[in-house]
Amino acid sequence: MIEDKNPQRTSLAQLGEFGLIDHLTRNFDVTQESTLKSIGDDAAVLDFKDKKVVVSTDLLIEGVHFDLAYMPLKHLGYKSVVVNLSDICAMNAKPTQITVSVAVSNRFPLEALEELFEGITHAAKEYKVDVIGGDTTSSQKGLIISITAIGEADENEIVYRNGAKQTDLLVVTGDIGAAYMGLQVLEREKQVFQVNPNSQPDLDLYTYLVERQLKPEARTDVRTLLHALEIKPTSMIDISDGLSSEIIHLCKQSKVGCNLYEDKLPLDPQFISTCEEFNIDSTTVAINGGEDYELLFTIDINDFDKIKGNPNFSIIGHMADESEGVHLVTRANAKIALKARGWDALSE
Repeated sequence: MIEDKNPQRTSLAQLGEFGLIDHLTRNFDVTQESTLKSIGDDAAVLDFKDKKVVVSTDLLIEGVHFDLAYMPLKHLGYKSVVVNLSDICAMNAKPTQITVSVAVSNRFPLEALEELFEGITHAAKEYKVDVIGGDTTSSQKGLIISITAIGEADENEIVYRNGAKQTDLLVVTGDIGAAYMGLQVLEREKQVFQVNPNSQPDLDLYTYLVERQLKPEARTDVRTLLHALEIKPTSMIDISDGLSSEIIHLCKQSKVGCNLYEDKLPLDPQFISTCEEFNIDSTTVAINGGEDYELLFTIDINDFDKIKGNPNFSIIGHMADESEGVHLVTRANAKIALKARGWDALSE
């Protein structure tokens, strides 16, 4: 929200489409053995030999998925990569390559795109994925980013959403809800700034929440952690749209029910205190917030001893017969039907 009043502005028309592509992609390195040909031809060439290929894509649109009033372009570039890699992680696969496409209006100079691609480049290096292609075009209004992520795994490693069994345990990585509260803090500061442009945001009390919103991380480590524990999940999904929505996805595709326990939800202390400040119920936010990009998965009940007490994982419930439905079991031991109240991109 602190604006440089005299930024350098280089018109994209000065470079042209191909000059722009050359300029923005000059810092991408090839690190994966499976990348035979990356940027520079009509298509990339990959060689996965006996591995299975996993592909996912996401579209991020200004005004729908992000607000540049408080989302720095470098952070946006980083986050746009992470949200796609998270989908690959949710298949228990290893991310290896991405393609990046952007559509921009003429209000964006070259320097803005350089900042965006600086974040993309940083994420690619951090997660050791190759940027192997993409597209650039003009937009009538705003910024649009489309990233496709590619990953690899042995066939017996891949985990789908439809493998959960009635007695399986429900497990989540990390903590949940913080990204949503980070968004609430940023929205509040934006409103203050609109009333008084001279005000400076004070985010010292919310650093973890804001980071979870602006710079999430993909859980590429979980695959290795589970392998070391000799655990293969029976089903898995990433938490992008909200815990409640993701649980319902697993139950629907696996044809099972679920009991989620309120007192087992992993909540960060900063998240809890900020919910109290905003007078928002922490459980409601935790199960509906979304954008945590943690992994939610089920494991066989016989693997309980392998995972109990592990600081990377929380057992938050168990699956049940489909006829039992999907419920939240409150601290008072009441059962409440769980509804998908998370993010819906097409809601009114």
